[in-house]
Amino acid sequence: MTSQDQVERLGSLIGAAAAVVGEVDLDQVLRRLVTQAKSATGAKYAALGVLGAHGVLREFIYDGIDADTAERIGPLPQGHGVLGTVVRERQTIVLDDISEHADSYGFPEHHPAMTNFLGVPVMAGNESFGNLYLAEKTGGFDDEDVANVEALALIAGSAVNTARLRDSLEQMAIVQDRNRIARDLHDSIIQDLFAIGLSLQSLSERVADDSSARLLDDSVDRLDEVVESLRSYIYDLKTHTKPTLEQTLNATIDRYRSAYPNEIITEVTEAVVVESLLFDQIELLLSESLSNALRHSGTGPIHVTLTTAKSGLILQVKDQGTGFDPAARTKGMGLAGMRDRVSRLGGELGIDSAPGKGATITISLPLN
Repeated sequence: MTSQDQVERLGSLIGAAAAVVGEVDLDQVLRRLVTQAKSATGAKYAALGVLGAHGVLREFIYDGIDADTAERIGPLPQGHGVLGTVVRERQTIVLDDISEHADSYGFPEHHPAMTNFLGVPVMAGNESFGNLYLAEKTGGFDDEDVANVEALALIAGSAVNTARLRDSLEQMAIVQDRNRIARDLHDSIIQDLFAIGLSLQSLSERVADDSSARLLDDSVDRLDEVVESLRSYIYDLKTHTKPTLEQTLNATIDRYRSAYPNEIITEVTEAVVVESLLFDQIELLLSESLSNALRHSGTGPIHVTLTTAKSGLILQVKDQGTGFDPAARTKGMGLAGMRDRVSRLGGELGIDSAPGKGATITISLPLN
């Protein structure tokens, strides 16, 4: 595959992933996942096995086999052989030859020949929802195929959660449930999308092609937009006072504390009241700045301060890590996107760093 083919395929994957996140109908979510995984890898066959009770396949959605062939094959798979291995182990499996695997079960009569294989679990929160299977790619599946499909499966798992919660919302008309529903949306969907953003940022560092890395960074921005829309919906649901800015930022920081070993020291010098739009943007900017500091600075402490001045609000994230040259390309850090976000809000983004001297990100925003 040429570099241009890789860029186009990854661009298609990212566009599809954003569409999957916004899909309402669960059946369409699953079918879109199968189609896009097949397209993203160039595999001849793709399928999604949906798990029921006791880890047994209860539904099998496929692409690449026509209806006549499917009818001749007979009953859908029940999770035997290598398919069952992915179910049990909940881990990605890549094979150059299915028949050589210890769990190989063979194929039924009339089933098309399949040699190489890629199996990826689809998780909906902590629950194993199903498994994505791809087969028969010319030349076999490589590391980039694995990374792309794992990213798509991660996004699809979050979309499954979204669809389930939306179904629940449609069945609930009691006003007293609004706050509980809002809490479920925040704790489940936004947390999932937050984790996906981190995963895609990490994936951009593993992609050698600069265009592909930029496409991944763009996908993170698109997920940010989805998060913003969900937050707006959550605030409309709530019937009581929303959390303060300090409470929200502390909750964001606590999520990072649970994922990284670094000490994160916070200082909020005074209570700040801001409008909803700026409230959300501050949280996103903190997430981006803190993510960069934790992923690129090493294991040293991170200082986060929030202060107010006559000019407005000042958010600063400072680390004592390896630092970088702000004038050089900073792959995977998304600084251009942050600068654009801050500029749209009428603020300024300051970057003070040098190799070996840590980094300080200062964001100044007007309060009006």
